[in-house]
Amino acid sequence: MPVRVVLADDQQLIRTALRMVIADIEDLEVVGEAANGEEAVTLAAELSPDVVVMDIRMPGVDGIEATRRITGGGGESRIVVLTTFDDDDYVYGALRAGASGFLVKDMALDDIIGAVRVVAAGDALIAPGVTRRLIRDFTAVRPEQTRARRELKGITDREREVLTLVGTGLSNTEIAERLFISVATAKTYLTRLLSKLDARDRVQLVIIAYEAGLVSVDR
Repeated sequence: MPVRVVLADDQQLIRTALRMVIADIEDLEVVGEAANGEEAVTLAAELSPDVVVMDIRMPGVDGIEATRRITGGGGESRIVVLTTFDDDDYVYGALRAGASGFLVKDMALDDIIGAVRVVAAGDALIAPGVTRRLIRDFTAVRPEQTRARRELKGITDREREVLTLVGTGLSNTEIAERLFISVATAKTYLTRLLSKLDARDRVQLVIIAYEAGLVSVDR
């Protein structure tokens, strides 16, 4: 079955462009469009899409609040934030709200489509540059010298090493290459970390890695 997608953006041009591209792709299907966050929440509840491509700055209910409602509502829909990242001060809020991907609108459409597939498969998409920006945003909210360092209990040294690499923004393939293991083994470590650290997805693992002191703004 194709990945079922809802497009949420107040710019019709963005929705139309994505819809036209997806129309020619066999494994993706647009099942609904929303012009604001409230409509996105309603469609997510009614249609149970696999992925919602969510803008942040929308009238009324914005993308952060819509993401929080969707991810907190018990459904299985995953959120890909699509925003003008350099101008957006709310991306960290979307991360906390449960978004699983972060894209910028000037990316190639093929890259955006690829990200939708990645998130639909249960992974998260965080480019290294985006990871660095998220950590910087996080330090602005909770300066390193004033926050309590998170303890990591119950994980092995190897899992700690994998968590560190996840925190720097590496993909499973890159982690496998760095540690000289198979991609399947890298995925197994990631699954264990998600379970042991009670993390929803890879995005939350990045924040945990930072909170534990495994990565920093300069690393």
